[in-house]
Amino acid sequence: MSIWKTKPLSVLLNEASESEKGLKRTLSSRSLVALGVGAIIGAGLFSLTGIAAAEHAGPAVTLSFILAAVGCAFAGLCYAEFASMIPVAGSAYTYSYATMGEFMAWIIGWDLVLEYALGAATVGVSWSRYLLELLNKYGIHLPHDLICSPWETLKLSDGTIIEGGIINLPAIFIVSMLSLLLIRGTKESASINNFLVVVKVIVVIMFIVLGWSFIDTANYTPYIPENTGVFGEFGWSGIAAGAGTVFFAFIGFDAVSTAAQEAKNPQKGMPIGILGSLVICTILYVLFAHVMTGLVPYNEFAGDAKPAATAFARTGYTFLQTGLIVAILAGYTSVMLVMLMGQSRVFYTMSKDGLLPSFFSDIHAKFRTPWKTNLFFMVFVSLFAGFVPVSDLGHMVSIGTLLAFVLVCIGVLVMRKKMPDAPRSFRTPLVPFVPIAGILICLALMYSLPNESWARLVVWMALGVVIYFVYGKKNSKLNNPDK
Repeated sequence: MSIWKTKPLSVLLNEASESEKGLKRTLSSRSLVALGVGAIIGAGLFSLTGIAAAEHAGPAVTLSFILAAVGCAFAGLCYAEFASMIPVAGSAYTYSYATMGEFMAWIIGWDLVLEYALGAATVGVSWSRYLLELLNKYGIHLPHDLICSPWETLKLSDGTIIEGGIINLPAIFIVSMLSLLLIRGTKESASINNFLVVVKVIVVIMFIVLGWSFIDTANYTPYIPENTGVFGEFGWSGIAAGAGTVFFAFIGFDAVSTAAQEAKNPQKGMPIGILGSLVICTILYVLFAHVMTGLVPYNEFAGDAKPAATAFARTGYTFLQTGLIVAILAGYTSVMLVMLMGQSRVFYTMSKDGLLPSFFSDIHAKFRTPWKTNLFFMVFVSLFAGFVPVSDLGHMVSIGTLLAFVLVCIGVLVMRKKMPDAPRSFRTPLVPFVPIAGILICLALMYSLPNESWARLVVWMALGVVIYFVYGKKNSKLNNPDK
């Protein structure tokens, strides 16, 4: 019984043909780009941009976005190769199972909880902040104890400051509602996704165009604030730390890689879909951050989970702010749905492999969804959304995702050596340069994140290792085929 035993590629391909039989190759390159843009634009841009500027990079947060995008591009090309080889649910977990063995697959699957589950919690917290802004406009004020976690200070755009509450109830509400919807099998159709993509892009462009004329250039001085003497607090190290924080804004591009089996021409469509969506979003992000830090001094965004609303309030278009907030809320809702659904898919796959209890792969008799998994994560995500500050959540999600990207890049190098002749409808170019560059950039961004993020990652992964050796290893179907 070996913890390094890999799942044969033939077995994975058989699973793909059985579980995803009937998928038609209908997605054009344009559709893949739209899919990527829809998955990428979300809470990271509308919530963490201000925090990255206030705590790390200042107005140079625009450079942080560019640095994060470069790391994503290298990792994205590696994702595309795996997606064309192994079009199976489970994302990086499945790729690791085929290349680095069961133990590393478990590590990456456990790590993906940080990306998907805590990602949904982060979006939930920011969603609640924008909801409060909307309610305040209509004179509706919720009790302070019920709109803020105990360990954060909430600043509303009207100047109201709330020094810690008891629980963030709106965040728990939206997470719970979406989890219950997923149990019923609710999912977005392609037409709804395309509509939401258009809405989100319009919101970003509207913010850029309308806010541009209200920019105060004095807010850009200094463009790169002097380092405080602490690594990651402004200066060039602050730009790197800012990139690690806003990295969250790019999470979702790997959704393009999961659509390889439905692409009309994966060899052409996958790189166009991944790189095209990254280029479009990076341009929009840089312009968005430039306008935002031009409207409001960067240090005023400290701890602000709804910086777009704060900045837009400085323009003369206050009558449009309600529409802006409603559109952002709609976009957030779709992102949370994707993240919660993605988390249930990963745990469902791990459970089918025997690494988690069968509880997580139980299918509802009527709705045909992994309903127990959805209920479990409804509670798990709600606890984080209700009680953990948004900046801490964002850092945890970023470091977890960066680790996943590192392992995927390593996986391409391993697969090229172990299975050089395996069929690939898309091949990562310039190997080994691209995966090695992806590994180095992602590790550098991880290094730039706060020490607390590393401590939480170590504790989380240590807990995962214990669960694997106590339960997963003994019940693995790969290592225990008779069970």
